[in-house]
Amino acid sequence: MIETSEYVNAVVDQTSIFADWVHGRDPATPVPTCPEWTLVDLVDHVGSTQRMVSMLVGERMTEPSRAFAGHVPGPTDPAQWRAWLTGTAAEAERAFASVTDDTPVWDPSGGEAGVPFWSRRLFGEACVHRADAAAALGEEYELAPEPAAAAIEDWLANMTSRGYWENRAGFADAIRGDGQTLHFHATDAAGEWVARREPDKVVLERTHTKADVAVRGPAADLLLVLSRRRSLDATPTLDLHGDRALLRHWIEHMDWVAG
Repeated sequence: MIETSEYVNAVVDQTSIFADWVHGRDPATPVPTCPEWTLVDLVDHVGSTQRMVSMLVGERMTEPSRAFAGHVPGPTDPAQWRAWLTGTAAEAERAFASVTDDTPVWDPSGGEAGVPFWSRRLFGEACVHRADAAAALGEEYELAPEPAAAAIEDWLANMTSRGYWENRAGFADAIRGDGQTLHFHATDAAGEWVARREPDKVVLERTHTKADVAVRGPAADLLLVLSRRRSLDATPTLDLHGDRALLRHWIEHMDWVAG
């Protein structure tokens, strides 16, 4: 199990790479993996999310409205982006250092573990949005197998959480089912997940079993496909067996990240 401090350290590292990539670049650069965004939107989202989470955790908020109301847009001058982004990551690092895993903090997943939830969520955000920056700027995206598997865990845990189901009616309507199963298997790191679509929830199990559709391959490539950052057709490293239409329907509705 990955510790909160390990997630936070990885957030700082991932944000540093992201900041180096975007620093000084054209704010109007389109982000093809988030079609409604330009680079300035992506930078603002990454830094502002880290700042909001820093407020939630550092001030031990059990209700999020004050953190949402405290949103301040990031700088539009790309010459300021590196310093701003490394600063928001440092704020998050200080906030998590000031609490313990059992400190009460609002948990949108519907669970009761706000501090671990947010450390993992910031890590997943950093991994996926660095892929967005890579696509926008022509950078090579690399992510080691173990952190990639951890980012998949974050993605799937969030998308199958009770809180997400209850607060996204369109998602719930689209993804409810009568037992259809999807199996995701990272071949270069420890990570297997089976998602089962039920009428009132999605059940996520960390196991190996037969499923209606299975997709397996390197963790980083699996992350990019599941998070809609790369198409399955453009990812020959992944093997798919079973109901392709079921997988396509699942991916089309995995829209945790805006864009």
